[in-house]
This record gives sequence, structure tokens and C-alpha cells, in this order.
Amino acid sequence: MLNRELVKGSTVILVLTLLNERPMYGYELVKEMGSRSGNELQMKEGTLYPSLHKLERQGYISSYWEKQEKGPDRKYYRITDEGKEVLAERTKEWSVFSAMMDRILKWSGQNG
Repeated sequence: MLNRELVKGSTVILVLTLLNERPMYGYELVKEMGSRSGNELQMKEGTLYPSLHKLERQGYISSYWEKQEKGPDRKYYRITDEGKEVLAERTKEWSVFSAMMDRILKWSGQNG
């Protein structure tokens, strides 16, 4: 199981990345993250929904309700233009951070 703080710190980039592909509802986001991570990432809905609400308040995503033939209506989330800009920035930051961590960990492993 992944460290909860690592997951929490990655929520924004994960959500924006998935919503950049297509609108999704909350449970769909949880399942998609789990599926793509080989079920290593088990984000709880109680973690996801506060993040979705915060992203919506910040203007990075928007939401809309869609009627379902069967079952209750679903609230879908989609990325906004501002969210796409934030995603581009965060993706660059992640690449730099990830490469830096790889260098440090590799160096430490060779010299430890």
C-alpha cells in the first residue's frame, strides 16, 4: 500500500490527467486510478471528493449532472482551460521532481 501522504500530494495531477482525457464521475475516477496503477493506488472516495470540490472552487474543473436510464443521476467532472494550464505546469514540475528523486536515490544506492 502506498504512503497516504504521497497519494494526497499527487491527487491534483492524477485527477486533472484523467479528466483531460474525458469527463468522468467520482467513482469512475477512483476505479480508473486503481486500474491504471495495477490496483496499487487505492484512493478512497472520502479523499477524492474533497479534492474534486477544491479543484472546482479553484476553477480547474467544472461539473454537471447527467441523467441515467437506470439508477440515480451522475455528477460528471471535466477539466477547464485553466485546469489544462495547471496540468501542464504540474506535469513539468513532476518530471523535474521525479528525475531529481531518481538521481538522488540512484546515487544513494551506489554510495550507501
